[in-house]
Amino acid sequence: MAKTIMHIQVNGEIREDAVQGNLLLIDYLRETCGLTGTKMGCDGGECGACTVLVNGIPRLSCLTLTATVDGLNIETIEGAQTKGRLSKLQQGFHEQLGSQCGYCTPGMIMAADGLLRQNPCPSDDDIKQALGGNICRCTGYVKIIEAVRFAVSGNAL
Repeated sequence: MAKTIMHIQVNGEIREDAVQGNLLLIDYLRETCGLTGTKMGCDGGECGACTVLVNGIPRLSCLTLTATVDGLNIETIEGAQTKGRLSKLQQGFHEQLGSQCGYCTPGMIMAADGLLRQNPCPSDDDIKQALGGNICRCTGYVKIIEAVRFAVSGNAL
């Protein structure tokens, strides 16, 4: 299969890579970019563990062909921190015990980040709807919702 040269911005870094037309974004991020924070859960778009932001909008990277994001901005959990400091959402998940095993956490944080970019003061129902495509098998969702609320409240540094 022929490769295409892609120009993609990943976590603020402009990249130029030759990729096959059938390469999934999750595989590009993990194998080509070395960004392993994005997790493969169900491999079918049902769990949300692979959620990344494409031009600020949450997208399932296990269902996205890399060829479709040529010229776009991709953000992963590795890009969520600023100058080595946790983002407000990362801090919320840490302080409010929003993660258990942590496998779903990157996808949850990226989905919540996408929500907060569109709606900086979401209701609990807004948070539930935004995270509705993300599954956590370890815990109830109460702590996850509290983590997002914590980030919104201004208590996070």
